[in-house]
Amino acid sequence: MSGGLRAQAGTLREAVHAEWTKLRTVPSTGWLLLTMIMLVAGVGALATEVVKCPATCSQDTTKLSLTGIQLGQAAVAVLAVLAMSSEYSSGMIRITLTAMPRRLTALAAKAIVLAGAVLAAGAVATAGSVLAGRYILPGNGFTGAYHSETLSLAAGSTLRAAGGSVLYLALIALFSLGLATALRDSGAAIAVMLGLLYIVPLLTDLGSLDPRWQHRLQEWGPMTAGLAIQATRGLKTLPIGPWPGLGVLALWAAWALLVGGLLLCLRDA
Repeated sequence: MSGGLRAQAGTLREAVHAEWTKLRTVPSTGWLLLTMIMLVAGVGALATEVVKCPATCSQDTTKLSLTGIQLGQAAVAVLAVLAMSSEYSSGMIRITLTAMPRRLTALAAKAIVLAGAVLAAGAVATAGSVLAGRYILPGNGFTGAYHSETLSLAAGSTLRAAGGSVLYLALIALFSLGLATALRDSGAAIAVMLGLLYIVPLLTDLGSLDPRWQHRLQEWGPMTAGLAIQATRGLKTLPIGPWPGLGVLALWAAWALLVGGLLLCLRDA
């Protein structure tokens, strides 16, 4: 049994190496990760620059500095979709599955490499946005006066929000990868993914839905639930707590990968 486990581990290492080679040699990978970093850090810095105290002193400064995650996730979703759907459009998937007959191993390797790349880039982007907020917000009056909140880099809530935001981006990548594996088509997968991310929050903001359904959408929407991880104030008033909300997004990602993996095994390449 130990020999079989070593053989499987060796196979997974080989698959991860192959997927890493493919991902890093595609020009769009670097551009999309750079776009994500610029959106997260740039939009976060812009959001902290335009908010002033005492006009709006009740702002959650940590969440405000991480506003760019809402736009940066789109670049992550596109990257993850293309990582799989481009192989179908080019026919590369046949070569991949010939070299790696164990299809779930191939999908797992792609998920590991993609999540690793997004985690690394997401950490850079999130650190940049939080640092920008730390230096911009005091100049806008967020010094603790007028019941305002200072952004402390050492505070546990800040570290949780920043680290959780990095995990959020990785889960968005895995969710998108699962959808792309199931749908195969890049246009359809991107449309469905962005629709799930952005349409649900719009529905909850319309005010025309029954309050109970608004609450349920906020609890179970992948973006509305997942981004609860960024909140550091008023946690008791949230529809869902920070870690449970991130757990909901993890369930979305696991479901998509499960369905995608099942269809990958059942369908022809």
